[in-house]
Amino acid sequence: MNIIYTGKQNDFPPQYREKLEGKLQKISKMIERKGEKEAHIIHKQERFLHVIEITINMFDHRIVCCGEDAELLPAVNIALEKLDKQVVKLREKWRDTKRHAAPPELEAAIEPSDTSEKSAKRPKDRIYRVDHRGNGQKPMTLDEAIMEMDGTRNGQPDYLVFHDADTDRLSVLLRRRDGNFDLIET
Repeated sequence: MNIIYTGKQNDFPPQYREKLEGKLQKISKMIERKGEKEAHIIHKQERFLHVIEITINMFDHRIVCCGEDAELLPAVNIALEKLDKQVVKLREKWRDTKRHAAPPELEAAIEPSDTSEKSAKRPKDRIYRVDHRGNGQKPMTLDEAIMEMDGTRNGQPDYLVFHDADTDRLSVLLRRRDGNFDLIET
């Protein structure tokens, strides 16, 4: 971890710097394995009070911790404890978030265009179920269904599901764009 000191640098004795760098190395292992992050340490002294501020960027969040005490080492320890708590909390939050898989349309776009692999990995086609039992309509013939489709042209769907009186089966009548009809018998 790269450490940047700001403020009175003469106030950090070498023994304090070693302890601070050692603790920041432990925290940097929680943040990332590479150790390429930067920590900005700002030291201010207000009369008899040492103020230590540590800033680190993690997962696109800026973590800022302040420690205040009359002595330098306890102020550093307070700031490091706060930093440790925030890093653990943010890491658990990031780890516990639920990440959903990409929708099937996106996965198909990501997959290679090889037809043999694509056909082997293709998800099953969706089946839409139409509930025809609760509508209470009487069975009708094909001619009656065509007359009903002609009468409900504007604002109505281009299909009609009906119970065929001749075959005693469920049938679907579709209106094509050219005005003709298609019949699907089940």
